[in-house]
This record gives sequence, C-alpha cells and structure tokens, in this order.
Amino acid sequence: MAAGSDNTTETPSKADANMQWGGRFAGGPSQIMQAINASIGFDKAMWRQDIAGSLAHAAMLAHTGIISKEDEATIRNGLNSIGQDIEAGNFEFSEALEDIHMNIEARLSDRIGEAGKRLHTARSRNDQVATDFRLWVRDAIDGLDQQVASLMRALAQRAETHASDPMPGFTHLQTAQPVTFGHHLMAYVEMLARDRGRLADTRKRLNECPLGSAALAGTSFPIDRKMTAGLLGFDRPTANSLDSVSDRDFALEYLSALSIMAMHLSRLAEEIVIWCSSPFSFIRLSDAFTTGSSIMPQKRNPDAAELVRAKTGRITGSLVSLLTVMKGLPLAYAKDMQEDKEPVFAATDAAALSLAACDGMIRDMTANTAQMRALAGSGYSTATDIADWLVRVLKTPFRTAHHVTGRLVAKAEAKGVDLAELTLAEMQEEEPGITQDIYSVLTVEASIASRTSEGGTAGSNVQREARKWLDLLNTPTDKA
Repeated sequence: MAAGSDNTTETPSKADANMQWGGRFAGGPSQIMQAINASIGFDKAMWRQDIAGSLAHAAMLAHTGIISKEDEATIRNGLNSIGQDIEAGNFEFSEALEDIHMNIEARLSDRIGEAGKRLHTARSRNDQVATDFRLWVRDAIDGLDQQVASLMRALAQRAETHASDPMPGFTHLQTAQPVTFGHHLMAYVEMLARDRGRLADTRKRLNECPLGSAALAGTSFPIDRKMTAGLLGFDRPTANSLDSVSDRDFALEYLSALSIMAMHLSRLAEEIVIWCSSPFSFIRLSDAFTTGSSIMPQKRNPDAAELVRAKTGRITGSLVSLLTVMKGLPLAYAKDMQEDKEPVFAATDAAALSLAACDGMIRDMTANTAQMRALAGSGYSTATDIADWLVRVLKTPFRTAHHVTGRLVAKAEAKGVDLAELTLAEMQEEEPGITQDIYSVLTVEASIASRTSEGGTAGSNVQREARKWLDLLNTPTDKA
C-alpha cells in the first residue's frame, strides 16, 4: 500500500479495499471492475493538491471543534510525512485503493491510527476531487501563463530587431502587399496576449472552493467553508453543493482556451515550416530544432514545428472528449466524471511542450532578410499603392482607381515587367492624369513606410508596439 519510514511495503487485500467503501460490500471486486474503476494510474498527479486540501480541511475541523487540536496536529504531521515519501519516490500507489484520495487516506490511518480516520469527517470524495482538480488546473494555468509570456517576449524581441525589414505579406498564400517581418511576428504577440487573457479568465472563474459540499447536499457539521477556501487561496466557497460536485466547466473552459492557443501555435508552426522551405528560405533553424533524412543527406527538416502543428489534434481532441463525457450527465456526481482528468493532463503536457518548442524556435531562427526583401515586391505587391495614389492625388473614386490599377497590372504582366518598369506614357494610356510622382510609391520601402495607420506595418509602428509589449512583459506587476 505505501512505503513507511521503515521502507517496508504492504499490498492491501480485497477486504482492506472494501473497508474503504464501508460494511455493505462483502465480496471483492473482479479484476475487470478493479481495472476500470481505478484512477490512481493518472490521478496520482494530484497528490500535492490532495494533501493541501486535506491540510486545510483538518485545520478547519480543528478550528470549529469538530476534531481536537491534537488530532489536527497528528494529521498534519502525517500528511506532511506522506508528502515527503511521495516526493522522494518512496510511496507505493495501490490500484486496489482506486484513487489518490483513498491511497493517501489509507496510508495516513496506517501511520497515525485513529486520528487519520477522523480526517474524512464532513467531506466526500466528490467535493474532495472537485477541489483537488480545481487546484491542479489553477497551478497548470499559472505555469502555462509564464510560458506564454516567455514566447511573447521572444517574438517581441525579434520583432523589434526586424521592425523595418520587408517581407511579402500574403492573403490566400499569394503575395498581397509588403509588410515587415517584425509586423508579422507581432501578430502572434497579439494572439498570445488573448490566449493569456482567456487563461486568466478561466482562472478567475474556477477560483471558488467546492470543499464542504460533501457528496452532494452539504453537511450537518458546523464547518467553516470560508476558512478552507481562504487557506487554499480560493476567492470564496462555491454557492450550490449540487453544482459544486458536478461542475467541470472550469476544465472545459481550460481545454477550450488551450485549444485556441494550440491553433495559434499551429499557425505559427505552419509558417515556420513554409519559411524554412527552399522556395521561400526566409529563415533557417539550427540543428537544435531540425532533423536530417535517413536517405537524403541534404535535408534539414523542421520537425519541431511539424510536431507542434500535430499536437493541436491531441489538445482539441481532449476538449471534445470531455465535452462528450459531460453532455448527458444528470446531477450530481457520476463515475463518468473520472474520465475528466486524463484529457486535461494530456492537453496540458502537449501545450507546455508546444510552447517550449515555439519559444525555442523563435529564439533560434536566423532571418534571411535579403531573401524576404527580394520577394516583398513580387506579385505586383505595390498595386494597392497605385490605387491609393490615384485617390489621394487625382481624387479618383476608389472603385475607379481599382479598375485603372487592374489594367496597369495586366499591362505589366503582358510585358513581363514589374509595375515600376512601366513607362510613364504606358501608365498615362490608362489614366492621363498620372505623373512622374507615382513612381515614388512603387518601392517596397515606400509602401511599408506609408502604412502609418494605427496597427499598420510601418517600421515606426512596429518598433513602438514591440517596445510597448516588452515593457509590459518585463514589469514587476506582470506574473511572467
């Protein structure tokens, strides 16, 4: 069952396991029932949260006189010693005891005797697991928040460096207008900021304590739920005992936030894959984030980015899995809800690894600014600048200017030249009012510099936004 201070171990018998359920069950569970019923294989990940919840519960029981202060001290010492055992790897988890709650409680009773059996007064495994799970998700959010902030910082730093370096901007993956590499990177900073916001909102909503709701109806003992909520860092106790033990909205909202974030990371990973490809060659990743081919020695495959892209399926699949588990459950608790933790744990691991990989790739990559600049003017990317010039200088209605520009693009295509290589006379065939001044807007640099509207790609804008975010991310008030 558990390793004690003498490093001896015991395996509970079926009778021992049944004693946890009470006197009603005479026979032991079948091996199949035991296997399908047990959750210790995965919920042992919540041992820290389970011990923290039990410490708070015991302190409250003593404060309200439900148990003696002596018993509370004994329980506290016993739980702390069990925590040390688990931390050191000296605790043997038993499948026969089903879950982390029973494993710790049974070991506590073995270690400290009668006092350990008083710990479960005025609580149920239903409110216990709901509390543990909220604590675990809250801790996971805090860890991921720091990772998201680190990736934002890496992107903003690279954006500041490349604030004025041109690259082609795309729609439909076709060259559209010139932008800067810094502006492109800052788009992901904005996405990730929203991801942080969603995680923060989830944390705020989940930060209510179910402990004290007992099985589903509350308890007749004079407990102090505000005390346990405060000891565990919750804002308040939950308001309805039925909802408290049956709610998994916090896990669903968390998985939803992770799914949106994973989609953002997948988009970034896809662009890294494209940028690394030979036809683009916008960036280069070192050997730290690429792999070779077993047959083609020249290959440098962006496998880290491809795996980030793939892990999106694991994370969104976890959301769908839990939505499906919860969709038909009546109040209050049902054993189906044991299936809530594995998808949350798996999605968290995948999200943490994806964030770490993206952070590493952004910091590792070398930008080929010459190649980006060479392609920034391809595909008649300054065509919109001609239309804007016609509107601004000749007061041409935009739709008319659009048609004139389209004819100029067709003429350039027919000749196999860029727009800037058309002669003034050729341009005036389509619009007599065009003057030599139009050539001033046909360079990539002029196009980018003109985009000074708020949120635009002008280098000065990008520099300002990158610096703003770096200052925010480096302030003491930011949790990252």
